[in-house]
Amino acid sequence: MTKSSQQSTGLPLQDTGISKRDQISSRARPRWPFLLILIFIPFMFIGGVLGLYFQPPGLQALFKVTGLQPGGGTDTPIAVAIQQVTDQEEVAVISEGDVVALGRIMPLGDIVTVAPPFGAGDARISSLNVSVGDEVPAGEILAVLDSLSQFEGLLETARANVSVAQASLDQTVVSIRAGQDEARASLERLLATEKAAVDDLDRTAALMERGVTTKTVLDAAIARATEAARDVEKARATLTRFDANADGVQADIAVAEANLQAARAQHTQAKRDVEKAHVRAPIAGTILDVHVRPGERPGSDGVLDMGDTTQMTVEAEVYQTMIGRVAVSDPVTISAPAISDDLTGFVSAIGLEIGRQSITSDDPAANTDARVVDVIVALDPASSSQAERLTNLEVVTRIDAGRHLP
Repeated sequence: MTKSSQQSTGLPLQDTGISKRDQISSRARPRWPFLLILIFIPFMFIGGVLGLYFQPPGLQALFKVTGLQPGGGTDTPIAVAIQQVTDQEEVAVISEGDVVALGRIMPLGDIVTVAPPFGAGDARISSLNVSVGDEVPAGEILAVLDSLSQFEGLLETARANVSVAQASLDQTVVSIRAGQDEARASLERLLATEKAAVDDLDRTAALMERGVTTKTVLDAAIARATEAARDVEKARATLTRFDANADGVQADIAVAEANLQAARAQHTQAKRDVEKAHVRAPIAGTILDVHVRPGERPGSDGVLDMGDTTQMTVEAEVYQTMIGRVAVSDPVTISAPAISDDLTGFVSAIGLEIGRQSITSDDPAANTDARVVDVIVALDPASSSQAERLTNLEVVTRIDAGRHLP
């Protein structure tokens, strides 16, 4: 701006005290240190968060060397995912000694799937005697199959066959006794006849020696004596058929008794077949679910599910790399979104076999092929009562490893 222009505007001139050189040098000074500081601060923040979340090997080594624990300076410990050497399994450890695993609530002894009896075939459900929530004792008839009428008919036939076989045995016993008495009487009569024929033969022979009788009369006496002897042998042979065998039973009676035993065996089998039409409770428990309705044929799912809900348990799947920390009697805390208050219990059993994980989280990136050991947690009475209607609920179990209950 020129002097003439300044005068034309009517504005007074002001001396800023800054030379033109200073103004030029201030505009040329670089501002990159301030920009680096602005970029470095969020970078460090994001790096710290990612480091605590993913726990890279370098950070883990630092914690191991320094002896520091993530979250150790706070009253509330934080959950840290620890990557194992196998790089295939992840386990959750909350503070020192706590092991976390997914699990499901189960009745004592697991869920029992009740199937139709063996040999039911293509039978269909005729009637259901229970519904979901019913408590039944062991041996209770839960359902009846439509084959019941057929089996009952066979049972009646078998019962009639037993009666017939029993009557035949009684008849055989009476007949054998009567025949035996008759054979004995006939033998006694023939023995007397034989004795008379022998005596007559002796007299005739004596007369023949004295020449009083003829040879024809002697021959006739000999023939009568011989015939009488043969009749006696025949009678004795007839009597032997009534004698007892090596078991002390007459043969005809033994056959009749065998027929009776066979009829009774068929009757017993018929009674067992009637049971094929009844679906009974194998244990005392509560009906959890019913899979069929009257008129339907039971499938692979069976007729219904039941379990002993008087004592509820939790089946937790602990990673194989952490099972060494768990011991029987360790206290356990169970939580789930569907449960208002945490459940409590203790480790009652530890599995003896390594298996594949069957309970997985909702995280799509979660490992679904981990190797785990089943750990059974027995709930205390109050928690068991709270969980008795939550069978198969997925829960998170936190095992306080190393602190056994007394």
